[in-house]
Amino acid sequence: MSTTTPAPSPDAQTLWRLIVQAGGMKAYIDGQLRERGFLVTRRDADAMSDREKDTYKKALKQEAEERRKLRRETWGAYRANHIVHLGEGVFWTDEPKEDKWDTPNSEERAAENELPALDKAEQLAEALGVTIPQLKGMAYHRDAATSLHYVRFTIPKRDGTERPIWAPKKRLKAAQRWILHHIVERLPVHGAAQGFLVGRSILSNALVHENPKILLKMDIKEFFPTVTVKRVKGVFRRAGYRDGISTLLAQICTEAPREIVNVEGKTYYVSLGPRCLPQGAPTSPAITNALCLRLDRRLAGLAKRYGWRYTRYADDLTFSLPMDHKGPPKLGSMLGCARRIVESEGFEVKTEKTRVHRSGGRQSVTGLVVNGDSSPRTPRKLRRQLRSALHKLKTGKPLKDGESLARLTGYAAFVYMTNPDLGRKLLADLQGFEGKPEGPAV
Repeated sequence: MSTTTPAPSPDAQTLWRLIVQAGGMKAYIDGQLRERGFLVTRRDADAMSDREKDTYKKALKQEAEERRKLRRETWGAYRANHIVHLGEGVFWTDEPKEDKWDTPNSEERAAENELPALDKAEQLAEALGVTIPQLKGMAYHRDAATSLHYVRFTIPKRDGTERPIWAPKKRLKAAQRWILHHIVERLPVHGAAQGFLVGRSILSNALVHENPKILLKMDIKEFFPTVTVKRVKGVFRRAGYRDGISTLLAQICTEAPREIVNVEGKTYYVSLGPRCLPQGAPTSPAITNALCLRLDRRLAGLAKRYGWRYTRYADDLTFSLPMDHKGPPKLGSMLGCARRIVESEGFEVKTEKTRVHRSGGRQSVTGLVVNGDSSPRTPRKLRRQLRSALHKLKTGKPLKDGESLARLTGYAAFVYMTNPDLGRKLLADLQGFEGKPEGPAV
């Protein structure tokens, strides 16, 4: 029987390196048993005396007990350096092997887009500056969670309802920003996409539709919630990543819609459906741009066929017929075909928000007026509102309910985008009231 004192356990990362160097978990355990004097040489018990049998059994028992301890240690090291499981309903394997769903020439495609080489979870964790357990925590899914990596709040919508926003916490937000800048922003997008891209804006979106004869506007219903984790994973797989890394990236960029439930004083966040793109994550808009490449290509082709123009700003689809267009507008064909294309791409048109604006009335695109020979501009009503508010500030009168210096400054910046001279003057006038009381609202 050995009296060797067990060596102190190394940290999980160092231990796993030792296991790899030994040739695997079994080889490491056998080596440690031999080194510590617990490994028993197997013998024929039939040829032993009773005393020898008793001693032999005790040695085997000690070996088995020590083997169990070593198995727990090695398994703990494995778990600390590998992602074993990602939660309910999530298929996970960290084997970087090829499968039939891999994009053909995936490595070449990733290299063409100048994407970072990521084959293993360890590489992704290192790139994000986190440990494997932290990476697993950000990607893990629970149908009923007691805590989340998001903070929930709401903002008002135009129709008076509230839009839930799930803002990622610090560590997850940093990881999403890395994925955004190093992967998603490098994926190809269609020229018709105008939102959340460098050099494109609501102004560039409106400029495409200057002075239209007919303006057709459509909205996609539940745009972000429709982009589920499976679709997000497909984006990363088409980019050139294999199943394991694509699963991790998709899990980090999605979260399930949840209901907050209190049970016996404890708060649970209960999943209401599959994980999807959260409104509030920095990656969500850019992922939709990459995902909608084929949608934009098909809708742009449809518009070109009938002589129309097309852009998409997030979930807002805009089609316009130029004023100099000759021949029938084929509005009905445009409307029907566009809806069918949207539906075939896995989305749904919000019928109640589909609008047709003709040249006789005001036509606006992403908040800017586009009809007439003038360039896109802010509505006259907004400019009048700003001048009226400035007059009240100068004369010491109270602002209207809902008006504040911060909101007025935002409106002035909006004006500046299309009319720099007027916007600059409005911003300068508003700056003169910073730090002064705005007066009670009426």
